[in-house]
Amino acid sequence: MPASGAVTRNTLRRQIADALRDEVLAGRLQPGQEFTVKQIAEQYGVSATPVREALVDLSAQGLLDSDQHRGFRVHEFTIDDYRGMVEARMLVVDGIFRRHDPVAHPLGPDVSRGLALVSVRRRGESAARAARAGDLDVLIGYDIRYWRELAHLVSANDYIADFLHRLRVQAWVFSVPYLRSDRDVLGWLWSGHVDLVDALTLGDAEAAIAVVRAYNTQSLEWADRLERLSR
Repeated sequence: MPASGAVTRNTLRRQIADALRDEVLAGRLQPGQEFTVKQIAEQYGVSATPVREALVDLSAQGLLDSDQHRGFRVHEFTIDDYRGMVEARMLVVDGIFRRHDPVAHPLGPDVSRGLALVSVRRRGESAARAARAGDLDVLIGYDIRYWRELAHLVSANDYIADFLHRLRVQAWVFSVPYLRSDRDVLGWLWSGHVDLVDALTLGDAEAAIAVVRAYNTQSLEWADRLERLSR
């Protein structure tokens, strides 16, 4: 039954990729850390094929670097990389909000009804609570799901939503090692998720843009602070 086997392998491939991504986001796989297909296969008790495919997928997402002779290593993003991520999401999100007719369809027919944002709001509330408590593990999970669902809802464009999701994950991969060692972490964790949902529910693009711009400004200020501390 080749079709069934293919489905099983692809599912396993996704599961391994998701598990390794979570390991990176949790800081258990550090930037620059090296490993081989064999090591990961032994760790999860699976064959090498789905592991190799999962690692190739993560490399395509920019989370891993591959070396033909040494295997794979966790990609090391720089402060300038992080600034580029923030600036890219600023441009894309600003464009999404501004392209809608503020009278006829403030933020698209699905979003303007408000009910479509109920589940996003729940995720946002959980993310905001975790941010205020400084609970990075909970925050990262809810924040990633919040922004992914919100991007699909607001943009109605899978390519844009997937691009923003990739930036979100990469930004967290860069941030996690610094945040876990930062004594002032509470001062840098964004908790405006609900404010953004409220603005979108009302169809207020200007208010939504203001919330996101404030968030991105805070992110760039944090990058400046990291650069000063590294000197």
